[in-house]
Amino acid sequence: MHLCGPYSMVPQFIEELGIPEQVRVFPRVEAAIEGADVVMALRIQRERMPKHLFPSDREYAMYFGLNSKNIRLAKEDAIIMHPGPINRGVELSPDLADCGRSVILEQVDNGVAIRMALIYLLMGGK
Repeated sequence: MHLCGPYSMVPQFIEELGIPEQVRVFPRVEAAIEGADVVMALRIQRERMPKHLFPSDREYAMYFGLNSKNIRLAKEDAIIMHPGPINRGVELSPDLADCGRSVILEQVDNGVAIRMALIYLLMGGK
């Protein structure tokens, strides 16, 4: 697993959670996605973040955002994931969000169904 993001947002000791060769943190997105089978971006949740974890959305997009140029470093058939909702132009360029390699809509649909099933089971459903 390759992780990439501002160091202010990467959990401390994340690399110690697995075998060092399995979990690596990269300072730039290009190195993190090179040769990837799956590329998943996460949403910047400003409403849950302390201010100033990174300077601006523009800078985040420049260094960590997925776009049509850097996605070429992943495998040609790599799928693109994001849990939604997307901050278009920040985590993901609009063209990638809507391209044929994107499984974002299916991911969001399945995520809702999974959460509903878990809540049902936790509430004693059979």
